[in-house]
Amino acid sequence: MLQISEDVEIRIALHYFHSYLPSEVMEELEFLLLPYYLGEEEPSADDMVKLAIACMDEALEE
Repeated sequence: MLQISEDVEIRIALHYFHSYLPSEVMEELEFLLLPYYLGEEEPSADDMVKLAIACMDEALEE
């Protein structure tokens, strides 16, 4: 079975993320995640993705 390359998947996801995610949800994500990047250590990408997905799921259910 053929699969779409990861690069193509990411580019498609970014397009939809920036085109269709409500600006209010994008702002919530920025306020949620930004403090983690202001610290001394770079946060775990896996942890940030999990946190962002939980935030988006909750915001889009409302």
